[in-house]
Amino acid sequence: MRLILLAAALCRLQAGPSAISKGFDHFYNLEYEQAIAEFHKEIRQAPSDPFSYTHLAQALLYREMFNAGALESELVSGNNFFLAKAKIIPPEAEQRRFDDAINKAIALSEARLKAEPRDTEALYALGVAHGLRANYNFLIRKLWRDSLKEFTLSRKLHQQALQIKPDFIDAQMVGGVHDYIVGSLPFAWKMLGFLIGFRGDRDGGLRTVERVAAEGQRSRVEAMILLAVAYRRERHAEKAVPLLTKLIDMFPRHYLYRLEMVQMYADQGKKAEALAVLKTMEDLKSSGAQGYRNLPDGKIYYSRGNLLFWYRDYAAAVPDLQRVINGGSEAGLNTLMNAWLRLGQCQDMLGKRAEALRAYRQAIEETPDSDAAREARRYLGSPYRRN
Repeated sequence: MRLILLAAALCRLQAGPSAISKGFDHFYNLEYEQAIAEFHKEIRQAPSDPFSYTHLAQALLYREMFNAGALESELVSGNNFFLAKAKIIPPEAEQRRFDDAINKAIALSEARLKAEPRDTEALYALGVAHGLRANYNFLIRKLWRDSLKEFTLSRKLHQQALQIKPDFIDAQMVGGVHDYIVGSLPFAWKMLGFLIGFRGDRDGGLRTVERVAAEGQRSRVEAMILLAVAYRRERHAEKAVPLLTKLIDMFPRHYLYRLEMVQMYADQGKKAEALAVLKTMEDLKSSGAQGYRNLPDGKIYYSRGNLLFWYRDYAAAVPDLQRVINGGSEAGLNTLMNAWLRLGQCQDMLGKRAEALRAYRQAIEETPDSDAAREARRYLGSPYRRN
C-alpha cells in the first residue's frame, strides 16, 4: 500500500520553470500563501498560458498537504510517504479553486491542440493538469480509480509529446516515476500494471528520473526531490545526502530538507553529523532566520529524541520527547503521537513500565486509528524490546 501512496505522491511537481521564478521560490520554500499570490499575478499577466493555472493548482494542493502534515510525514517519518490517514479536508471553496484552475488549464491546452495537434508544450501542460488532478483525487477525495485513470492519461499524453519530440527530457518524468513504482510492486500488484498496459521497470524508472534531474528544464528540481525520496526507500543514503545538500543550498528556508538530512546521516551511522544539523536548525531559529523563526521547537526536539532512540541512548532521548509532549499539538499531531510512542518505548527499555504504559495509552487516546496507536497497542500486554 505504501507504494500505491507513493505513486500518487510522485505524480506531482511537474510544472516548475527552468529558472526559479518568484512564485516557485516561495513554493519550494514552503511559503504557499506567497506562492499562491504570485501565481495569481502570473495568471493576470499570461491568462492564456495553461501553465499559469497548473502552477496555481499545484500550490493550492501542496498548501493543503503541508497544513495537514502530509509532506512532513513523507520526509521526516520514513514510515508512510504520504500518511494514508492524514485528514486533508479543505473547504469546498478551496476545492472549487483547484478544480477551476485545472479545468482552465485543460481547456486552454485542448484549444491549442485543436489548432495544432503536434504542439508538444500543450501536450505536456495537459499531462501536468491531469497528473495534478490524479494527485488531488487520491489524496483529497480518495477516488482511487479516478486517480488511476487520470495518472494513466497523464503518462499517455507525455508519451505523445515524446513521440513528436524525443529529446523532450521533462516529458519523461511521469513515465519514469510510473515505471519505478510499478516495477517495485509485489507480483500481485504488478498484475494490475499489466492490465493497464504498463509492466514497470524499477531500475530503468530510477535512471529516467536521474536523467531528468541532470538534464531537465521544467522538472529538474522536482526530479531531485523525488530522487531523494526514492534513494531513501532504496537505502541509498549516500546518494540522498548530496541531493539534499543541493536542495538546502537552493531553498534554504525549507526546513524539511534539513530534517530529512538528519535521517540520512543517521542511516549512514553518522550520529555526530546528524546532531550537528539539528544544532544548525536551533541556531537558525534562535537568530530569527526566515523560514525558521516560526518552526515549532517540537519538530527539532522530536527529531533529536528519535535519533537518540535509534542509537539506543534512551535516557538522553526522554527529555527531548517529553519537551515535544509538553508543547502539546504545537508541533503537529503527527509529531505528538509519534513522541508518545517513542517515549513509551524508551521507558520500557529503561525498565520503567508504568511510565511506558501511560505513554502508550496517551498515543492511543490522541489518534486511535493511527499507525502509532496501532503499534502502541502491541506493547500494552508486553513491554517493547529491541531486536
